[in-house]
Amino acid sequence: MSKYPYRQDREEIRELLLQYENLKKGRSHSFLEEDAFERIIDYYDEQEQLNQALEAANYAIERYPYSSALLLKQADLLIAARQYKVALGVLEQAEILDGSEKDLFILKTDAYLALDQQEKAAAVLEEAIGRFEGEERIDLLFELADVYDDYENFDKVFDCLKIILEEEPNNEEALYKICFWTDFTGRNEEGIRLHQQIIDQFPYNELAWFNLAAAYQGIKLYEKSIDAYQYAIAIDEKFDYAYRNMGDAFLRLRRYKEAIEVLEKVLELARPEDVIYEAIGHCYDKMKNYALARFNYKKASHLSKDDSQLHYKIACTYMNELQWDSAVKSLDKALVMHRLQPEYNLAIGQCYRRLDRIEDAINCLSNVVRVRPKSIQGWTELLNCLYQATLFEDMLEYAGLALEQTDGKPLFIFYKSAAFFALGKSKEALLLLELGMEKSPKLVKKFIEINRSILQNQQVVDVIARFKKNKSI
Repeated sequence: MSKYPYRQDREEIRELLLQYENLKKGRSHSFLEEDAFERIIDYYDEQEQLNQALEAANYAIERYPYSSALLLKQADLLIAARQYKVALGVLEQAEILDGSEKDLFILKTDAYLALDQQEKAAAVLEEAIGRFEGEERIDLLFELADVYDDYENFDKVFDCLKIILEEEPNNEEALYKICFWTDFTGRNEEGIRLHQQIIDQFPYNELAWFNLAAAYQGIKLYEKSIDAYQYAIAIDEKFDYAYRNMGDAFLRLRRYKEAIEVLEKVLELARPEDVIYEAIGHCYDKMKNYALARFNYKKASHLSKDDSQLHYKIACTYMNELQWDSAVKSLDKALVMHRLQPEYNLAIGQCYRRLDRIEDAINCLSNVVRVRPKSIQGWTELLNCLYQATLFEDMLEYAGLALEQTDGKPLFIFYKSAAFFALGKSKEALLLLELGMEKSPKLVKKFIEINRSILQNQQVVDVIARFKKNKSI
């Protein structure tokens, strides 16, 4: 063996190229074997000299017209040159000479796909699969799955992967892929049966356990999914995706402490991600540990600086702790990114109201109802703000708009009534109060919350009492 094999190969190809040039020039003593032509074609192909590679293939086939290997190389180059129909003609010749080559059918498939004839591509592979066994059959099944994916026959993609796993239960590529397609096609029950069969044969296959868990998760059997994930991590204690998905399952079951434990394990095993910190923050939020929720939301925000939602979530933790100024600072950051986002404007409006920055609150809450005119919460916050600012005429006008925009929600009849009372127009106020009580007496609680001293008005008490006798409030 040569001490410098790379140098030897380089010298050999240089010699072959020289012989090839002599052959093209018609020098009678020049002769090249079939495998020499294959090396020359491959050389030009690797050098991305497509025209020279095609020319060499043409020369080779003139001398070896019955070589299926050379015809396949020529067809491959023709496909690269976008001469798809010519390539199909060459492949027909190759099949007549030797129909036992797997690459023949793959190239046919590539040509039909390039011609946007996916059904023909699928038909080629469906027919070919019956001719092959073992690894070649598996390769063709993967090719067929890709074709079905290309023309969006997703159930057939699942079917191909299922066949592969029935024949090769430990095929990693198929196990990785079928997890996605099980969820995408919603065929979770089949996925459960398939992976249970695999586990019966190969109980230490962590991917099969993972896929089984994911299928259980897909039909909301979270307890079973957690059990299966725990088997997966018992086999592979560094299986970070199993911890990640198990965290989601715990979260769905509202078992927040356990969710935090497994999600923190993900952070130990894998590169930190904003979604993991955000999920941990969400768990602490639900546990009312707002300081730790905020800590994790901030970590997520450092990793995803353009995510305005994280600043909003940080603000909500401050709001839950009645830290209105701090909440405003976080909401300002969110609003820089999305100025008219109703959720952010609503939150900052609530903060401004509690800080007695009424004008700012009204401006923000007006944005909410302008962008989302059917938002009941937006209208109620705005109307409460106007009442607090003693802008009763404006409150009356906006209560009428709210009633109109929300298709006559009875709540806003009560708000109109409250505005009339505040304006000293008791007759109109009492008529609206009676109308509100007729439509939805339970909402009188909201009416009283606007101004609790209204219960000192005997006429109001009489109206409420009259309806109490007839209906449960």
